[in-house]
Amino acid sequence: MGTPIPLTILDRIPLRVDVAQLLAGDATGLGEAFGEDVRCLAQEAEAVARPKGLYQLADVEHSGDAAVSIGGISFASRVLAVNLEQSQRVFPFLATCGVELDAWADRLTDPMQQLWADRIKELALHTAITTLDRDLAARYAPGKRAMMNPGSLEDWPVSQQRPLFSVFGDAAAAIGVILNASFTMSPIKSVSGLWFETEEGFQSCALCPREGCPKRRAPYDAHLFDAKYRP
Repeated sequence: MGTPIPLTILDRIPLRVDVAQLLAGDATGLGEAFGEDVRCLAQEAEAVARPKGLYQLADVEHSGDAAVSIGGISFASRVLAVNLEQSQRVFPFLATCGVELDAWADRLTDPMQQLWADRIKELALHTAITTLDRDLAARYAPGKRAMMNPGSLEDWPVSQQRPLFSVFGDAAAAIGVILNASFTMSPIKSVSGLWFETEEGFQSCALCPREGCPKRRAPYDAHLFDAKYRP
């Protein structure tokens, strides 16, 4: 059975909101009209926000053509098993905007303020992820790496959140993240997954046929699954 190495927890990540960038990315055309309001919200958010995250180094054991054991916990996925064929280690991670920022946003009642607060929470989550990534790179010096997230592919459904949270143990609750019965997370602006080393690179989007996805990072490749992942 694999033995996970103690978790690294980062729970004092500062949030800096670039208001100009936030307004520039507004597709509604209302950014300038609400500019001063957004600046006030950004100041409030920076004062209360504590984005958080955790990651760990865990070993990999291959247990079939569609299963793999990570830190002693079994996962079922053909794509994951193939992606980790040459790997001896993997980095499970969890990042969140933080319960403090989530509670602050919940107190807002104005719809436009709620919209901007949601974008600020997304920024806080992105800050947590990039901070974890930099810390991991400095600590373990991995090579080129890619990410997989439960629920991003039919082959690795969101129900695989349960074994992933088993890898985290009590540490998920320690940074304020709860796995719900539906396998969603609270705060909702949280992300879990695995970083793994690969020279080929990988994007789940390349295996996902969903049309009109606003977060697509790579075009769908209708031949990729048959070419690389078909048993």
